[in-house]
Amino acid sequence: MRKHPYIAFVVIFFSLLGGQLFAQAEKNELSVSLAYYNSNNQMHYLKAQARSKINGKLQMIPGIELAFYITDETAPNLLGKSITNAKGVAVLPIPASAKDEWNKSAAQHFSAVSVANKQFETTSATVDIVKAKIQIDTLTDRNIVATLFELKDSIWAPVKEVDLKVAIKRQGGDLNVNETPTYTTDSLGMVTAEFKRENLPGDSKGNLILVAKLDESEVYGNLTAEKIVPWGIIENHPSVFDHRTLFARRGYSPLWLEMLAYSIVVIVWVVLFYLVLQIRKIKQLGA
Repeated sequence: MRKHPYIAFVVIFFSLLGGQLFAQAEKNELSVSLAYYNSNNQMHYLKAQARSKINGKLQMIPGIELAFYITDETAPNLLGKSITNAKGVAVLPIPASAKDEWNKSAAQHFSAVSVANKQFETTSATVDIVKAKIQIDTLTDRNIVATLFELKDSIWAPVKEVDLKVAIKRQGGDLNVNETPTYTTDSLGMVTAEFKRENLPGDSKGNLILVAKLDESEVYGNLTAEKIVPWGIIENHPSVFDHRTLFARRGYSPLWLEMLAYSIVVIVWVVLFYLVLQIRKIKQLGA
């Protein structure tokens, strides 16, 4: 029996179409990490980061919508939603509406769930923390004391053998108060650091911001505590905005420079006027 010539064409067409649809359905794998932050015992927030390996290179993925939960991934425990920025980071402050759930236990469980889109399937990340806080204070001779506490049986108990960083908060990053980068808490949960940064510029009043930090702890998350101290120096930078300087704004250039410029302009116009008079005289003599 002779086969119809169009049968082979139809088979090839649908085979190619099926392969194309399968290729379009294939999605990249999305990886999400989640971290908890306690900033100065005043602000608690979650930070998630979305990554994916595309063309053999790990990239931060923007535009991923994430839903954040406390305790479990149910609607009543939804903390809120956020979208990753250009660096693949999404931040969500823990709202006051979660107070009741937050107060139920000293240990907390958080999760972040991504919303599926054309490129990625849904994925999730979790983090478990024990409630903790840092207190920072100063002693005589510019010594700094930082104490780490954790909530245990409704009591704030000191935590020993944990590394804390004591530094000075600066715009470009934290500056260690001396040559020692980290300190380990003792049996009372305390560390003591000596301030050795003399002649360090402060704000307009000479104030510096001391900060004690616990970074990326698997138990407590990321904790910070701050204290303002008048240990900096006051640097006065007089403004020359309304003074005559070489690179000042319009109308405030040096007088000698203005006189030189105006003199050149006057001389040029005088020369031009003299040349015009001479040309006029030549024309009159020719007439």
